[in-house]
Amino acid sequence: MGAYILRRLLLMIPTIVGIMAISFAVVQFAPGGPVEQVISDLTGQNQGGDRLSGGGGDLAVQPLGDESSGKYRGAQGLDPEFIAKLEKQFGFDKPPLERFGLMMWNYVRFDFGESFFRNTSVIDLILDKMPVSISLGLWILLVSYAISIPLGIKKAISDGSTFDVWTSGIIIIGYAVPGFLFGILLIVLFAGGSFFDWFPLRGIVSDNFAQLNWWQKILDYFWHMTLPLITLLMSAFATTTLLTKNSFIDEIKKQYVITARAKGLNERQVLYGHVFRNAMLIVIAGFPGAFITAFFTGSLLTEYIFSLDGLGRLGYESVVKRDYPIVFATLYIFSLMGLLVGLLSDLIYTWVDPRIDFERRDV
Repeated sequence: MGAYILRRLLLMIPTIVGIMAISFAVVQFAPGGPVEQVISDLTGQNQGGDRLSGGGGDLAVQPLGDESSGKYRGAQGLDPEFIAKLEKQFGFDKPPLERFGLMMWNYVRFDFGESFFRNTSVIDLILDKMPVSISLGLWILLVSYAISIPLGIKKAISDGSTFDVWTSGIIIIGYAVPGFLFGILLIVLFAGGSFFDWFPLRGIVSDNFAQLNWWQKILDYFWHMTLPLITLLMSAFATTTLLTKNSFIDEIKKQYVITARAKGLNERQVLYGHVFRNAMLIVIAGFPGAFITAFFTGSLLTEYIFSLDGLGRLGYESVVKRDYPIVFATLYIFSLMGLLVGLLSDLIYTWVDPRIDFERRDV
């Protein structure tokens, strides 16, 4: 197992480099980079002779008619020297390969630089938004698995019963209704809309959180998290529930289950002593994707609806604004965590079923 873990860790290096290289190449051809964002702001709002405060000091804007460089759309009327200073400020004065190599060298040391437009370091921004994403992701992952696995087992045992049919209907409806639409419905019903005003509309804690005692802080935290968690939970547990049910049904029909029953084992011993280990393998296989989705990518609309300032919202706003240090840093962190969680999933495989030996198969 040690050799397999080492191989997987080594394979992460070219995988990460490949992901970042493809993304970096795509960005080179994407219109509307950070320089064009600044030019657009200037030409659209500050025509004529305003000044832009940047990393290199005040940059004068001089109307030069058609003599300016046509490299950037909308750059007519701006001093070419000003454009050159902007390129240097954002690091675009270097060749693409040099910029990519420098970026990867810094990322290896977890040096993500500073945001183009937020005037702070990227790592500080990520750490500042992390509590919201951790709060949403951790609770959704725990609650959805705590509900879906027992529910899936119960549905498999009572396959075709009234309980199975009704719960399947509820699950399908919950999965089909868009999460953001359900979130808006919860706001209308319970957060000061047309009916009740029971829950807050923004943040994960109240403004006076620091003045509360420990049990009031716990209550305040869950008071703020109730509606966002319900919104995410409606669709989060549906796939895992049905996957667990179908996996258990397939295993229950196999010969070893019939043999175990013939030996006199009761249903609980058969179910949790033999079937559970094999049936859960397919559920464990989906854990890396569920982890990444729950923690980083699955809560963007929920963050917007409930005014939560998390990583999903940060990433989206950075893409729109072309704040590339944040975009690439979040991509790097998400990809690295996805690969590490995938390795963890394999290790859980061997813990659940010791018969699996990754040493004897190709990576």
